[in-house]
Amino acid sequence: MTVENYASYPSLVDRTVFVTGGADGIGSTVVRNFARQGSKVAFVDINAEYARSTIERCVEDGAAHTPIFYEVDLRDIDALQVACGRAIDDLGGVTVLVNNAANDDRHTWQDMTVDYWNDRLNVNLRHYFFAIQALAPQMLAAGLGSIVNVGSSSYMMQEDFFPGYAIAKSGVEGITRTMARTFGPNNVRVNTVLPGWVPTERQLTKWWSAEGEEATLKDQAIKKRILPNEFAQMILFLAADDSGGCTAQQFMVDGGRF
Repeated sequence: MTVENYASYPSLVDRTVFVTGGADGIGSTVVRNFARQGSKVAFVDINAEYARSTIERCVEDGAAHTPIFYEVDLRDIDALQVACGRAIDDLGGVTVLVNNAANDDRHTWQDMTVDYWNDRLNVNLRHYFFAIQALAPQMLAAGLGSIVNVGSSSYMMQEDFFPGYAIAKSGVEGITRTMARTFGPNNVRVNTVLPGWVPTERQLTKWWSAEGEEATLKDQAIKKRILPNEFAQMILFLAADDSGGCTAQQFMVDGGRF
């Protein structure tokens, strides 16, 4: 299915959106899909070259608003929160936060060091909370907001080829459920979306094998790849007013693998 066949959400026109890790992979696809909806998007990433490419593709797609990019290493919480403040100023507020940035480099439990353990938590979990801390107050004041935390089904796999990543990602659901209860009275919703195996350029270049994909498809109910655009549609739905009754939930886009 092409993007032209997907839903358009009137409530996303001119909606202000902040995306972490928006330069490439799933994050870039999310930025482009919000731009197609007519949303005003700001995003952060460490990779300025990929970010420029994402912005160029949004312009080529005919985006009504050119996305704004801030170069940030999300391990630097002060820099992240400064970027959140700039986005509030540049966009006129932020009513949608997509916590997406992560890194799934492979490693073993035997080789784990304290420094690498802390790095895996900092890269894959810690910044989710502090982006919320920076952006939620003005959502609460406005009485409107949607926070979408991108998790991972990896912690359900019972595999040990990236324990630091999987353990960090399991914590995303804790953030979602805690903050949903806290923010609900002010009509600010918090949900998690978990991808299965999504064949981004990074996944295909670094981790793909024919045997691995065959095993994944065998486990899925739907015997096809789950594409980045398909995953992004769930995020759009949760950002739009159409999902106004959804909070504290975990939505899986994995072809029925789990």
